[in-house]
Amino acid sequence: MRISHIDHVQLAMPKGKEADAAAFYVRALGLVAVEKPESLKANGGVWFGNEGVNIHLGIDPDFRAAKKAHPALRVDDLDRLAARLIAAGFVVIWDDRLPNTRRFYSDDPYGNRIEFMAL
Repeated sequence: MRISHIDHVQLAMPKGKEADAAAFYVRALGLVAVEKPESLKANGGVWFGNEGVNIHLGIDPDFRAAKKAHPALRVDDLDRLAARLIAAGFVVIWDDRLPNTRRFYSDDPYGNRIEFMAL
């Protein structure tokens, strides 16, 4: 038995703020909105993904942004993504503390930290 991959990552978001997600996850990151199953739509939140990444944003009534815990996403053109995020008004924080790894952090519209790493 072995764990083969992560199916998705769920991040928390505040209630009623679903519309804010598209600016970051679709327009800046290039993911697509994924239709939630009918049985889960009443919970609120939104899902995004592509052929290799799935991010679910779920409503948390006691929402607090994840400032330390975070997903790390591999990106084939890190500089282009950084430029897209900056152009969309998001902050990019480069971090060279991990040897032999180009990476930066940015926050989604709710303040959740996300790490982006070069392939």
